[in-house]
Amino acid sequence: MKLFNKISKPSLVLLLVLAVWGCTDKLDEPELNNNFAGGTDFTDASGMLLSTVGAYEAFYSRGWEQPLIMSVRGDDVNSGGLGDQPEFTEMDRFNYSKDHWMVNSLWENTYADVISAHTAMEQIARYQEFGSDAEIALGNQYIAEIQVLRGMMLFQISQVYGDIFIPESSDTELLLEVETLPTKAEVMQHVSDQMDLAIPLLPDARPNERTDLEGGVTKYTALAIKALANQELANYQAVADATGQIIASGKFSLYPDFYELFKTPGKLSDESLLDLQYSDFNQGEGDRFAHLYAPYGPQNWSPAVEGSNSGWGFYEPSFKFIKFMLDRGETVRLETSVLFTERGIAELQTDPAYSDLPSFMTKITRDNDTINDFARGYFSSGKHYLPSNQLIEGRTEYGSNKNNNVIRYAEILLMYAEALTQGASGSAITADQAVNLVRERAGMPALSGVTLDQVVEEKFAELAMEWGKRYYDMIRLQRFDELTYDGRTFTEAKTFLPYPQPQIDQFPVLQN
Repeated sequence: MKLFNKISKPSLVLLLVLAVWGCTDKLDEPELNNNFAGGTDFTDASGMLLSTVGAYEAFYSRGWEQPLIMSVRGDDVNSGGLGDQPEFTEMDRFNYSKDHWMVNSLWENTYADVISAHTAMEQIARYQEFGSDAEIALGNQYIAEIQVLRGMMLFQISQVYGDIFIPESSDTELLLEVETLPTKAEVMQHVSDQMDLAIPLLPDARPNERTDLEGGVTKYTALAIKALANQELANYQAVADATGQIIASGKFSLYPDFYELFKTPGKLSDESLLDLQYSDFNQGEGDRFAHLYAPYGPQNWSPAVEGSNSGWGFYEPSFKFIKFMLDRGETVRLETSVLFTERGIAELQTDPAYSDLPSFMTKITRDNDTINDFARGYFSSGKHYLPSNQLIEGRTEYGSNKNNNVIRYAEILLMYAEALTQGASGSAITADQAVNLVRERAGMPALSGVTLDQVVEEKFAELAMEWGKRYYDMIRLQRFDELTYDGRTFTEAKTFLPYPQPQIDQFPVLQN
């Protein structure tokens, strides 16, 4: 992870220890006094960097279950069956339990990281009390960066739960005094407003252009999150304005190889506006900063590099998605998005319309990993796959060293195009041009006079398996029938997950 490579290893180890300690019982004890910084010399402004990187570390430290919960309810992906998490499978079928540990984990740990963000901002403000003008300005930039991370977390948790808390400080006792939860619309407006405050203070650069914290957020990350929040509000002119600024900057471009975009060569490409960064620090043993990708991987494979671990089979692309892609004549996006098994291919071919399949649909990936049949699923997610020959020698964990794309320029182009088809105006490029840039990389023919339906379908093809983007599009557009598929029945009442029972017990306002 290049951002963390800027910190010396002793400092990194200290940072990780502090971050883990600081996240303990965040929702039980107030952080107002920044107790974990006791003894810190706030006259030494260089400490602002450590506080900032600590906020990034908290943001990057997703539990394995968190992205899965955010995304499993879409029609692009299914939970793996026969697993040891039956309530996760039930969630995929829109049967929710407020007692499920995953439901509580997402809420509790996201808020722990939000509180960590407030703690870091409060620490930086204490450094600024003793700083020079230049140090105060740098502190303002760091605070703006953390506001962006905080905004993204609030955005995501509100997508999942709807009405939520908006902490304004690290003092969690204040949440006990909340009598009415901010609505989802109020959360999205808050996120948009926070991005407006942050944008003028942030670097005018791509994340990969930053030399201080490579891959850190910039003004364009904030513009992207502003666009996402306003998309949820159906404020399409604001979406067009924010995405139009990103496009008109000329700083971003699509990584030319869609297959490698999600692998080591695509790390921090010119397409990235926000990634979760992970690293083995280019060494086969010792320190690493990692995400657990095993839930996405196949239970059984024969890797090209012997000894590379397989996955758990918890997360598989749906037959609906695969058929949709075949009907469109998709090639590289389908090959990239899905790891196929013989069993899955055979099941697909039981439908006479799909008896003759393209040659790239095989159990052997282009990197010569063989995806064997496994009990929990027919397929696995290719977007969460790192070929075994791209693992650093000595590392065996599935997906080790792989980044996780959160916001890509392709999504910005498609958001811009959708906003224009929804009636907004924009001068950066046309909706046709935006969509066709994405289609060109995928080897798809150009469109003319694109419609809203075509943009939505393009988003399905481009963004499947990524953070539930398909599910939240269907919710936002009220296309609920799309989510009723393969024996599942969706109703609008199933839009949000329930508040976790441990949180209801602690915060009575959640009982309303």
